[in-house]
Amino acid sequence: MHTINAKRLSKSSPRLYGGVSTWLLAIGIVVLALGFPLRVQGAGAVDPGARGGSPGAGAALSGLTADETAFFNDGQLRFLEVETVTGASNTGLGPRFNSNQCASCHAQPAIGGTSPANNPLIAVASLLSAQNSVPWFIASNGPIREARFQRQANGHADGNVHALFVITGRSDAVGCNIAQPSFTPPGDPLTGRGGNPNIVFRIPTPVFGAGLIEAIPDSVILANMAANASAKQSLSIAGHPNSILSGNVNTSGNDGTITRFGWKAQNKSLLMFAGEAYNVEMGISNQLFPQKRDETPGCTFNATPDDTTNFTPSPATATGVVSDIEAFANFMRLLAPPTPAPATPSSANGRAIFEQVGCSLCHTPTLQTASAVNSGSAVSPSAALSNQSVNLFSDLIVHHMGARLADGITQGAAGPDEFRTAPLWGLGQRLFFLHDGRTTNLIEAIAAHRGPGSEANGVIAQYEQLSAQQTQDLLNFLRSL
Repeated sequence: MHTINAKRLSKSSPRLYGGVSTWLLAIGIVVLALGFPLRVQGAGAVDPGARGGSPGAGAALSGLTADETAFFNDGQLRFLEVETVTGASNTGLGPRFNSNQCASCHAQPAIGGTSPANNPLIAVASLLSAQNSVPWFIASNGPIREARFQRQANGHADGNVHALFVITGRSDAVGCNIAQPSFTPPGDPLTGRGGNPNIVFRIPTPVFGAGLIEAIPDSVILANMAANASAKQSLSIAGHPNSILSGNVNTSGNDGTITRFGWKAQNKSLLMFAGEAYNVEMGISNQLFPQKRDETPGCTFNATPDDTTNFTPSPATATGVVSDIEAFANFMRLLAPPTPAPATPSSANGRAIFEQVGCSLCHTPTLQTASAVNSGSAVSPSAALSNQSVNLFSDLIVHHMGARLADGITQGAAGPDEFRTAPLWGLGQRLFFLHDGRTTNLIEAIAAHRGPGSEANGVIAQYEQLSAQQTQDLLNFLRSL
């Protein structure tokens, strides 16, 4: 649903466009009546929408060695594989799962991205005669969502992913009979709002340039967190981290180094990210997560873990030895970041405004990698990953985002309203925004950053003082990324 702020479009706010305000409102009403979307901020700023043309994403990093290219290609093929329960080479799906392929969730604007325009989960629900109903928050033109419950039935804290689908009824899972969770009462299928208050959602995060993010040293993140201290303090930006010790950045409970992947920076590495997703999203156990999440008798058909190192690969190749989760990590590690659109006068001005209002204090434009190994030889670090400028537009730490964005979930020490600063590279071609995909409109996504307890309030207050043209330039810059 697209709305018009009639107050800001009234005759009392002709800041840039004089007497055209009433005309704009009239045109907006006509356009909405005809069924066309119109996104208006102030006296006429409009979210340009997802950028068309070439994806500018999905390819490998430049400068890979022949071995790195081989492992990237192998990982990409496995990223595209459709998993089954039994009877094929890619078995182990379920008993509970969200989808059957990595690429189904990471598809926009290319493999490795995020939710596509046409939701693939509609077809997955009934594939091979499965008896699943499609949850109310999965719409054909809405985002892919995973569901987490804030509380268990006994009232204790939950926070875990509750898989959307089960393998009951599938022709490759004969004899299994388990039920889907209940996600009712329903709400708005597109926004995911207004339904069962115990359920919160997450949409897939893009993995473009993920290896470069992995290669950023802790010291760089720490130095950036300490930079611009007076400006951050004046805007009440604290950057409270997901930490095991208050006042540190988001750190791993295993080794104390900085975690950086996931909506709450909950995962340390791409291998951990891949292993968790394989078990949580597809139900496939692996050497990082060896047990199935549901061990109901009659619903587990294979010895576990389902995915392991291949000691006797067929065909006998180096890439064939690695497990699926290692292959997924290789693909993500060597996946190039998105290519931004060429700058225009408007987007160039928008970038300056991005800095002026304070967006860059959290969405740090560039961080630097160090010498990073990928080939197994510390003597020969990967040229593609080492000493690179990473234009991710994130500080990789977590911040309080306030009541409007709070999801009630705690992961590590990232509390109910804390999220990692989302990297903005590739934003220009994303379709759904915020952790739960509640909007397709950048203007609405920016506005949602303001709320009780949000560290973004000072920045949003400055953003709201922009003229319509300045707002438009800022939006054009964001859609150029």
